[in-house]
Amino acid sequence: MGVSAAGTRIGLRGRGRELAELDRALAAARAGTSAVLVLRGEAGIGKTTLLKYAEEHAAGFGVTGAMGVETEMALPYAGLHQLCTPLLGRLPLLPGPQRDALAAALGLHEGPPPNPFLVGLAALTLLARAADERPLACLLDDVQWLDEQSLQAIAFVARRLAAEPIAMILTLRSPGDRGELADLPALTVPGLNDTDARGLLTSAAHVPFDPRVRDRIVAEAHGNPMALLLIPRLVPPAELAGGLWLAGRRPVAEDLEDAFRLRFRQLPADTRRLLLTAAAEPTGDTDLLWKAAELQHLGAEAAAPAETAGLITFDTVVRFPHPLARSAIYQNASAPERRAAHRALAQATDPHQDPDRRAWHAGQAATRPDEALAADLEVCARRAHRRGGAAAAAAFMHRSAQLTPDPARRAARALAAAQTSIDAGGLAQAHAMLAAAADGPLDEPHLAQLERLRARLVFLQERGTDAPRMLVEAARRMAPLDPALARDTLLESLGADLYAGRLNTGPGRLDIAQAIRATPAPSPPRTVDVLLDAVATMIIDGYHTGAGPLRQALRTVQDDQRSATTGADLRWMWLACPVTPEPLAPELWDDDAWHELATGAVHLARDAGALALLPMALSYEACYRVHTGDFATATALADEASAISTATGTAPMAYPALVLSAWRAHEPRARRLLDAVRGDAGDRGEGRALAIADYAAAVLDNGLARYDDALAGATRAGQYEDLGLFGWTLVELIEAAAHSGHPQAAATALDRLTERTRAAATEWAKGIEARSRALLTDGPDADTLYRQAIKHLDRCRITVHQGRARLVYGEWLRRQGRRGLARDQLRAAYDTLTRAGADGFAERARKELLATGETVRRRSVSALAELTGQEAQVAQLAREGCTNVEIAGRLFISPRTVEWHLGKVFTKLGITSRKDLQAAFSAHPGDGVRPTGTR
Repeated sequence: MGVSAAGTRIGLRGRGRELAELDRALAAARAGTSAVLVLRGEAGIGKTTLLKYAEEHAAGFGVTGAMGVETEMALPYAGLHQLCTPLLGRLPLLPGPQRDALAAALGLHEGPPPNPFLVGLAALTLLARAADERPLACLLDDVQWLDEQSLQAIAFVARRLAAEPIAMILTLRSPGDRGELADLPALTVPGLNDTDARGLLTSAAHVPFDPRVRDRIVAEAHGNPMALLLIPRLVPPAELAGGLWLAGRRPVAEDLEDAFRLRFRQLPADTRRLLLTAAAEPTGDTDLLWKAAELQHLGAEAAAPAETAGLITFDTVVRFPHPLARSAIYQNASAPERRAAHRALAQATDPHQDPDRRAWHAGQAATRPDEALAADLEVCARRAHRRGGAAAAAAFMHRSAQLTPDPARRAARALAAAQTSIDAGGLAQAHAMLAAAADGPLDEPHLAQLERLRARLVFLQERGTDAPRMLVEAARRMAPLDPALARDTLLESLGADLYAGRLNTGPGRLDIAQAIRATPAPSPPRTVDVLLDAVATMIIDGYHTGAGPLRQALRTVQDDQRSATTGADLRWMWLACPVTPEPLAPELWDDDAWHELATGAVHLARDAGALALLPMALSYEACYRVHTGDFATATALADEASAISTATGTAPMAYPALVLSAWRAHEPRARRLLDAVRGDAGDRGEGRALAIADYAAAVLDNGLARYDDALAGATRAGQYEDLGLFGWTLVELIEAAAHSGHPQAAATALDRLTERTRAAATEWAKGIEARSRALLTDGPDADTLYRQAIKHLDRCRITVHQGRARLVYGEWLRRQGRRGLARDQLRAAYDTLTRAGADGFAERARKELLATGETVRRRSVSALAELTGQEAQVAQLAREGCTNVEIAGRLFISPRTVEWHLGKVFTKLGITSRKDLQAAFSAHPGDGVRPTGTR
């Protein structure tokens, strides 16, 4: 890593705390468990020296690693390639899908775009396989400059290391954090104290100087070891001894860059050209550098002055003493000089072995439009996209568009560059490319695509307001040209409207539904078309008319799931299972369809490696598990969805955690989440988030028997008919209004609920209506309605609603003076709600039981409830008969980690083998977990 052993010893002065942490990480791996540590600190603070210490002290370890290079950030999986290359002999040992994904990501063979999640899982399995032989040290330097795909995969691995003898140590420059690493164990490396800094400076200096000058240098360096070591090498002795270098000082990094630049300018011309060529080629490939040097008529003698100046080291790879040296050299050169270096590197790069790098250098060397080169870069972009490198594809397409001579073709390529930039999250670059496209001649299809991409950018940045209108306009423009794509765009507009909800100021859902109806579906219709038409019917013609078509649309989705849904249909399945709690199955009160769609969506997403859908599907199933009273699995699924979102850099889904906290009556956490969601909703223009927050608040307050507050929350949530949420809001409103003395509000809500439940006509719908109507009824009719509600809900999977029906029936019976019957219902309610973890509603039942004269102890937590979310999932899958390897593949962890979790499960449950799991779960049927993602 460019630090000698002697340099390491000097640079470790004053680093006792950091060395102890590194020793602990290595000791953990030697003992058979994993350790992850991120060393954070400013440039030059000594992170690389600490990493070198870890490498030198990893006796008996296998060692692999990677070093981030700023100019390689656009090359997909370049960092992962460095990490995995020494281990590729074990690639054939990986499961087929993982092996193929990793091979495609690393460019070992051609194939479809690899799924990032499978790539991460393959990297985890590969490292775990290597660690089976001996402990493994994974040392990654300057990860702030790793390409996005590599960093996502490495962060994915780091989060899942548990029982593998692997020490993963990363260095990260601060400021300028990479969010993918935010939740990993970290140690900030501070500047040295003055005593250690003076000692380090004295050891590095070769001239005596005034103590006052020394102390001034120490103060200006702020304890930065790189500055203290390099200042004596880079500053002329006379200036250093007399303190002239200190005049008008700025931050150390700027001083170092100036010093590197000064040294560079003082070198002979040929040496400067050689250094510039090295700076322009980020791989450090020595052979390639000398080939490019020969093309520029540069000989080996050009290297000596650079090495003497301490600006470069020629070894198996070319290394600069500090990233600032590379930057100073490259930026100090003129544009023609940089182009000449890239031109030589392009000519020296093998077009068959590395066509993409050759094309990239050629593109940087170009001075005028060149169709052949632009076409080559477009091909490179396609290759990068196939490898999952959206950022690289965007960079290639951006340069391709710039070099295209024909205005129409240039505009079309700029549109393609904008699309790839959006995929890569480069919204600023996407804006620039759309502006470039708008300047060129575009035909009508491309103009429609331009409007669509502009609308998508608005939606991504603002989450509502203008996006629905812009998407509808783009769809109308596209309809006569490409009806299928127009309907896809209308789906996007419907999604934007669902998010905007009550905050939407443009075309509302009725306008969008009418546009859907006016745009004919292709023949034969796709699943997305069936869903769109059904939703449009419900919006235009009302719930009563729309329930039937929507039910049939859900059956179509279920049929597709059973017959291996196509990728296109899978892409749009979010209409049937979007972020909780807005799915269409519960809109119809159909718990059977909800069960099949929820578990089937997770199964399909896992099998297909559908990274964009999986967190959504997991959240969908988490919501389903909440209503079935399976809070343990709901928590595990929500945690997994959040972990995947974090690993892939997408926005985490807060709704499952919020709804769970409300049902659990974990008030402090729920209130914090409510405040956070409400605070963000206005900024994003996301009215639906406000409705979900108000619904969750109503559940929380109903559970805590704060009925006035619950009524206020439910009333706010019900001000707009959010699809898939409005019916649930009515249920909470009716209970809150009935208990707080607002019968008219309850009756109005009951009328609106009845329209839905009678059109749905499911057992869940019938039970919910009977329970809600009973709350507003007196005498024998109320008793009959409560019994009907319980009978219908007993036939459903929706356990918590059955428990709540027994709760309100028991409360009514006690008020009627029928204490014996009340106890029966309240005990059953208390048992059901306690097992689920619905603590607020369970406490209501307990207090009612006390009021009947019965003593009730709060239920102790069962052994199954003590399992963590990950342990619960592993235990359930083992109970179903899955092998460790199968469990690892399902949960994206290593087989060794599965074995580790099972050991902890056995200890907590007091069992000794897998065969005992069935009995352990049967002993606590309400506390366990259900299958996740199975059918």
